Amino acid sequence: MLTIGAFAKACRLSPKALRLYDELDLLRPAKVDPDTGYRYYAVGQLERARLVAWLRRIGMPLARIREVAALDAEAAAGEIRTYWARVEAETAQRRDLAGFLVDHLSSAARTDPPVLGLRYAAHSDPGRVRPENQDTAYAGTRLLAVADGFGPEGAPVSSAAVAALRSLETREIPAGDVLNLLEETAHNATEAATADSGTTLTALLWTGSRLALVHIGDSRAYLLRDGGLFRITEDHTLVQSLIDEGRLTVEEASSHPQRTLLLKALGTTLPDLRLHDTRPGDRYLLCSDGLSSVVPDHRIRALLTSAATPEEAVRTLIAAANGAGGPDNVSCAVADVVEATDAVADAGDLAG
Repeated sequence: MLTIGAFAKACRLSPKALRLYDELDLLRPAKVDPDTGYRYYAVGQLERARLVAWLRRIGMPLARIREVAALDAEAAAGEIRTYWARVEAETAQRRDLAGFLVDHLSSAARTDPPVLGLRYAAHSDPGRVRPENQDTAYAGTRLLAVADGFGPEGAPVSSAAVAALRSLETREIPAGDVLNLLEETAHNATEAATADSGTTLTALLWTGSRLALVHIGDSRAYLLRDGGLFRITEDHTLVQSLIDEGRLTVEEASSHPQRTLLLKALGTTLPDLRLHDTRPGDRYLLCSDGLSSVVPDHRIRALLTSAATPEEAVRTLIAAANGAGGPDNVSCAVADVVEATDAVADAGDLAG
């Protein structure tokens, strides 16, 4: 029998991931000590564990992995082939659309674009029910970040994650290295996590003309552009995976008993990383699920649109969450993309 630590090292899955897969009945331990609750795994389980790890690396949702892992080798290979064909088809469609957008926007761009900056604000509120605020929110000249901690040490873990990213604000970062540096910094931030405490992390780092996103968990990033509200992150939750697979509707997800169950958190797997082109007039919102779980997107859009400044937007959004009962800590960071001469802070680091 292997301890959970030895098994994690052998199959390249973290102990946190193994605990999650145990809870989801995807990879049960061979034995659990009745006194300590410590998990032990059989050597024969390594093949299934490695399969799970490989399928997660290609982006397959956990619900589908459970099905594939239960098949014989030939049938599993067929399912993986079908899944990857769909991924390639969807990627090709997005590639074609991205190429069209690049050409369209490039032709419409001004020959002498303005120098841009951010006007920003952030705040975190404990809400109306929770005795402790485990969220951290930050807004600065180059960084927006929201982290939602969980577990007994959730507050210091979320604070440490944001603090690690703040070190990037004063560094000169070559444009081609920004995503690698974000990933490395987020990885280093996991040192504060414990066996039963962790955090989500959603952050945007300003590069001078674009925003680099790092995201893991169920905090969210939104873009308000030309009156439309666009969510630019995907929730890493069980219910979102069920929605993606067509097994659950958005309406059903709102009342699902496991709607808060995370499939990813900082340190369990690689975060999402991407770059976003910006325009003057864009408004970005980062928020914990204390806002998005009780205030619907159409209401968020209305409040973001009507607020004159990022500070006003942050305050009205938090008030809306608390007005809906405030069942969780709620954190918001808002930034407007403006010409550099107008880039000033409404409010900076306001962490819970």
